[in-house]
Amino acid sequence: MLLTTGLFIITACASLPAPTAELKAAEMAIANAEQARVSDYASPELSEARKELAAANSAVEKEDMELAKRLAEQARVNAELATAKASAAKAKAVNDDMQKSNETLKQEMQRSGAKQ
Repeated sequence: MLLTTGLFIITACASLPAPTAELKAAEMAIANAEQARVSDYASPELSEARKELAAANSAVEKEDMELAKRLAEQARVNAELATAKASAAKAKAVNDDMQKSNETLKQEMQRSGAKQ
């Protein structure tokens, strides 16, 4: 009985399906990051996501589906992290520009007030 259960578990592990959904999700997250020009702001995370996706595809070829799934999920997470970091950096840049414009406007108003 124990031997039969052990063989069943080994067979079940050996026949895991390819993590198609996880691979697609990682590909989409990377494509979205590239489309958002994330590499200007979060290049290391995007590069890491690409490497992990390539490793996931390699794991599929080697029929290591558990590793492939884990790598695909990590690739998606890193691509999403890159997108989030880029969004934060873009928002900070806009905020900084607005603060500079505000400061310039204040200075102009002070000069105008001093002339009158």
